[in-house]
Amino acid sequence: MYRGREGMWSYFFHRVSGVAILIFLLAHIVDTMLLGWGPEVYDKVVKLYAHPGLMVGEIALLAGVLYHALNGIRIFIIDFTSLASRIQQRLFWIEIVVFFILFVPAAYIMIRSVL
Repeated sequence: MYRGREGMWSYFFHRVSGVAILIFLLAHIVDTMLLGWGPEVYDKVVKLYAHPGLMVGEIALLAGVLYHALNGIRIFIIDFTSLASRIQQRLFWIEIVVFFILFVPAAYIMIRSVL
């Protein structure tokens, strides 16, 4: 049992980000499928993505994809390195620092267009 430590939170956020990415991919398939009803229908739906509320969703998607990728790399290191299982907590915090180093500037660039 993790009891609220880094391993539990890593596991939880990895699953949540994976499900969120899956939901996005399903929505993306549906909106691409709308081309079958003509370019007018597709264009109307795609214009919804310019709404500022959906920009927050895109930033959340960026966070989910970035976290999921970095945590996947951490899991890969733990699985294929004997030393890494002993330093998995340190790897988690390194992952979080790298996440924020990459996420904050990217989110700023994305949100700048809304402001």
